[in-house]
Amino acid sequence: MNERPWAASTEHVGFAWFAMVMGLCGLSLAWARAADLLGAVALQVSKGLGWLAGGVLLLLLWATVWRCVYFAQAVLVDLRHPVRQVFVAAVPSSLVLLATVWVTHRGYSLWADALWMLGASGLLLITVAVMWRWLQHGLSPEHFWQGMTPAVFIPVVGNVLPALAGVTLGHPVWAAAQYGVAALLWPVALVLVLVRIGVVGLWPARMLPTTFITMAPPSVLALSGQQLGVPEVMMHMLWGLALFFSLVSLTMLRRCLQQPFGMPFWGMSFPLAASAALSVHLAVSQGMGQLAALGWLLTVSGAIGVLLLATCRDGLQGRLLVPEPPVQLAARSSEAP
Repeated sequence: MNERPWAASTEHVGFAWFAMVMGLCGLSLAWARAADLLGAVALQVSKGLGWLAGGVLLLLLWATVWRCVYFAQAVLVDLRHPVRQVFVAAVPSSLVLLATVWVTHRGYSLWADALWMLGASGLLLITVAVMWRWLQHGLSPEHFWQGMTPAVFIPVVGNVLPALAGVTLGHPVWAAAQYGVAALLWPVALVLVLVRIGVVGLWPARMLPTTFITMAPPSVLALSGQQLGVPEVMMHMLWGLALFFSLVSLTMLRRCLQQPFGMPFWGMSFPLAASAALSVHLAVSQGMGQLAALGWLLTVSGAIGVLLLATCRDGLQGRLLVPEPPVQLAARSSEAP
C-alpha cells in the first residue's frame, strides 16, 4: 500500500487521467442517442453518466492545479515527454464533451457556451503546440517516432469534437473550421503511426490499449459531420472505417488484457463509446440493425463499467498514484514501457 498522503500522490495524476472524463461523456452521449429506442430510461442513464463525468472532471482539475503548484517539475516533464505531452489535449477535450452533454440535455446555456469555447480554443492551441514540437530543429528521429502512437490522435483529431455542440451553441463556422483541421490531419497522423510500426516497431506493451483510439476519428468525424450537414453516404463510409479499426483493435484485446491495469486502459473508453454512439445513430436514422446497435451499446457500457471498478479497486489499493514506468522506444526492445 502507498502510505503517502493522497495530496502528495497527486504528483502522479497525469493528463492521461482525463481520458476517464472523455469516456464517461462519450458513453453519456451514446445513451442519449438511444432515447429514440429505449425512451426515458436511456435519458436518465445518460444524465447520470454526465453528472459522474462532471464530478470526475472537477476532482481531476483540483488534482491538476495542486500538481502544477506543488509538483511543477513533474508537469514540465510530462509537457516535454514525446508520448505524455499529447495527453494534455484530453483536458480541453473533456471540457468540450461535458459542454456537449449539457447541451444535449438542457440546450443552450451561457455556462456551456463558455466551457465549449475554452475547450475548443484549447484544443486548437495544443494541436499547434504538438506540431511545433515536431518542427523543432534538432529533434532526434528517436524522439519523434517514440511519440507516434495512436495517442497522437487525441490532439490532432480532437479538433473534430467542437462540432458536436458548436452548431447548437451558435458557432457553426468555428466548428466547421476545426472540423476541417481534424479531417486534414487525421490521415497524416494515421500514416505517421503506421510508418512508426515499420521503422521502430509497435508501441510498448503497456500502451497497447491505446490502439483502440484508432476507432475514434472516423466515429467522431461522422457524428460531428452530421451536425454540419455532411452527406449521408459519407457517414456510412466513416462508419465502415470505424468498424474496420474496431476489428483491428479487437485483435489486440487479448494482449491488452495480459497487461496489469493502468490508466492507459482508459484510452479504450471514448473510442468504444463513440463507435457505439455512431452505431445507435445510424440504427435510429436507418431503422435497421437496432438490436445489434443496442447490443454494442450495452457491451461498451459493461466495458467502461469494468474500467470504473478496476480504477476504484487499484486506487484503494494504492496501485494508481505511483510513478509511471519509463516508456521505451519500441515494444520489441522492451515488453514493459
